[in-house]
Order: sequence, then C-alpha cells, then structure tokens
Amino acid sequence: MTLFSKIIAGEIPSYKIAEDDRFFAFLDIFPATPGHVLVVPKTEVDRLFDLPAEYLNGLLTFAQPIAKAIQQAFPCDRVNILTLGFEVPHAHVHLIPMNGMADADILASKKKAEPEELAAAQQKITSYL
Repeated sequence: MTLFSKIIAGEIPSYKIAEDDRFFAFLDIFPATPGHVLVVPKTEVDRLFDLPAEYLNGLLTFAQPIAKAIQQAFPCDRVNILTLGFEVPHAHVHLIPMNGMADADILASKKKAEPEELAAAQQKITSYL
C-alpha cells in the first residue's frame, strides 16, 4: 500500500480538499507555493499514463474546480498542473499556484509547512468549492 493509499484510507492524516469515488485531493505538506494541492486517483497505479482511460479522462474534470478555488484563494497568474511521480509510486498530479517560471522549480522551493499554515490554506481553498 502506497503512502497516498494510506492517506486516502485515512490511516495517515491529511488536509483534504476534495474527494469523490475515483479521486482524492489534499494539500502537499511540502508546498512549492502556498495552496499547492495533490490530486490522486484512488486506484493504485505507479505511472499516470498506465491509469485506466476513465481515470485519465476524469482527472482534469475533477481537478478543474479545485484549480479555480486555488486561484481564488491564492491569487496568482495561473494554477499549473505538473506531473513528476518519482517520490511516491502512485500516479498523481500537482496543482500549483504560479506567477512565473521560477515557481516551476518545485523541488528547490519545497519546505515543510506548519500545521496552522496548512489548516488555513485548506479552509481558504474549500471555501471556494
């Protein structure tokens, strides 16, 4: 069972943003920028493009209202979607508020957020959903 599957199952606490029968979205505790959200399919597949077609087709539809909520909660030029997938062997995408190319270097800017920062970000984002 991957770390993300444990988060989805509630075995590891998270700052949940949204959930449906196929996907789970939660705050990255090492955000590149405030409001950084991970969107994870509930099916445990390592590589994004190995997901069943119905998951690939539904991923952006699920992520769209979350990205719009992030944009409102953390005003930025755009919310971008990044896929890396090397840290956890479970397909996922990053929704990151960005104001320029420098924000795309998410590994350089990641630092562990404080619980109160995460709780405040969770409340801000979910208030727009």
